[in-house]
Amino acid sequence: MIEELLPESVVAVEAFGDEKSENATLYPEEERIVARAVDKRRREFTAVRVCARLAMEKLGVPAQAVPTGERGAPVWPQGLSGSMTHCEGYRAAALVRAGDLASLGIDAEVDAPLPDQVFESIALPSEQRRHRALSASRPGVHWDRLLFSAKESVYKAWFPLARAWLDFSEADIELVTHAGAGGHSGTVTRGGFRARLLVPGPWVGGVRLSGFDGRWLVADGLVLTAVTVPHR
Repeated sequence: MIEELLPESVVAVEAFGDEKSENATLYPEEERIVARAVDKRRREFTAVRVCARLAMEKLGVPAQAVPTGERGAPVWPQGLSGSMTHCEGYRAAALVRAGDLASLGIDAEVDAPLPDQVFESIALPSEQRRHRALSASRPGVHWDRLLFSAKESVYKAWFPLARAWLDFSEADIELVTHAGAGGHSGTVTRGGFRARLLVPGPWVGGVRLSGFDGRWLVADGLVLTAVTVPHR
């Protein structure tokens, strides 16, 4: 599913559950990260790294460890850029050669409303106004959850470039939509989004970014978003 949102240069592997991790072995540097983690966290951590190693193999790169670095961001093998995500019942990893994209970010969420008061804490007034309009015109989509996921993907694409925190209030995201059927069971809703940065953006190829472009998909009980940053 996530591949539908990504360019051909990106390789993605997804899993619906933790079956890929049942007999998987973590590298020592990964094992240290989850040595004291609860079982659920350990299974998610392992499954998403199994997806990452399978993606490496699809790129022709030997499977390697994916430890965490600053602010918990994954540390990819030299020459690769990527992103990982997991939610209830779904895990995915997307990888690309660093020469093909400057950065990318993916996120997956369960297709359900955000918990009470979370939306108000993550949405700017302009985003809240657009949310009311979208909810009135397309009530079948959980636009609050979709906005949250888009902000997560934006942050994951931002951090490797800026090496700094990006608050929910520092990017104004506008969602656009079109709907269609096919590709999966039930109705599939697709669209795109534009994230306008409200703080100085990172430099890519001598150009300071003013925003990020992304795509989204809602299907089979999941909300998926992806951001890709081309080289300038």
